[in-house]
Amino acid sequence: MAMTPKERALNILAGKPVDVVPAFSGFGSVIVEGLKKHGLRFAHVHLDAGEMAAAAAATVELVGTAAAIVPFDMGVAAEALGARLNTYPHSEDILYPTLKDKYVHVADDIKMPENIATAGRVPLVCEAIRKTKELVGPDVAVGSWVLGPFTLAGQSMDLNEILKMTFKEPAKAEGILEKLTQFLIGEARAYVDAGADFISLREMGATSDVLSPRSFKKMIRKFSEEILASIDVPKVYHICGDTNMIVQDMAEMNPVVSVDQKNDIKASREKIGDDVVLLGNLHPWDVLTQGEPDMIAAAVCDAAEAGVDAVWPGCDLWPDTNVENLRAWVKAVEGTEPRRKA
Repeated sequence: MAMTPKERALNILAGKPVDVVPAFSGFGSVIVEGLKKHGLRFAHVHLDAGEMAAAAAATVELVGTAAAIVPFDMGVAAEALGARLNTYPHSEDILYPTLKDKYVHVADDIKMPENIATAGRVPLVCEAIRKTKELVGPDVAVGSWVLGPFTLAGQSMDLNEILKMTFKEPAKAEGILEKLTQFLIGEARAYVDAGADFISLREMGATSDVLSPRSFKKMIRKFSEEILASIDVPKVYHICGDTNMIVQDMAEMNPVVSVDQKNDIKASREKIGDDVVLLGNLHPWDVLTQGEPDMIAAAVCDAAEAGVDAVWPGCDLWPDTNVENLRAWVKAVEGTEPRRKA
């Protein structure tokens, strides 16, 4: 009996065999065609649980992915902690919300809400998870994600300030990261309680393009481990940029690792061994948005042959990626040979 798309996605994340490799992502997957299908405005889908769910489910409906993902913007945690969100409400363009107020300089500047599950838009995302599950049905997975504390710190304070602090005042930086870690644990738990089938932890700011491997080990690893240990559903650990120098650390922290297009997949696989689940690393712009179906199929084949368990985008989909390209991605992924056969 054939597996459902949800069973395939969750089996991949568990390192178990699949009959067909699923095409899915752990990151934002809203597309313009999905918005058009339901008459939605991008500026508003971040503020309404029903619209967010409809936009997430539309990608599944139009493209055939094995999972739907909410939320779409990066500002949920920072807003809940006190930043102001600008959604560009009067614009018809695809503009992601931005944050105002760089208000954190020391740990005491972070005012933790009494109940994280009811703070800011966290309950809105929880409701969107529930509504998305209703829309896609029991055979499709619904995932969500949270930022890593270092990435969140870069939203709540000046990025250069936290970078300098990690070198010059590490104890001060750790105080900030520990407090943000506790918020993110609460946020992730709220999404799991709402029904998320899997969670991605996205510590995008801790890329080796910014931090040395030594700084990663010293300043980032323990906080990521703390968050990952608190999540009791399948979880993915993702860092942007070239992470070949730290991919072994990532794999030791979590047996499911996601990397972006800068990674040498073959080298990553050699470093982490065969047992770790490796996801990636299609370029969401150069390949999925700007490419043609034949180019996408070739890129999928290259990534699969290099050692990924499932070929997924290295970051969020660009909303204006066309449906034909995404369907070509799904078809190509489903045509790859499973690394672990059912």
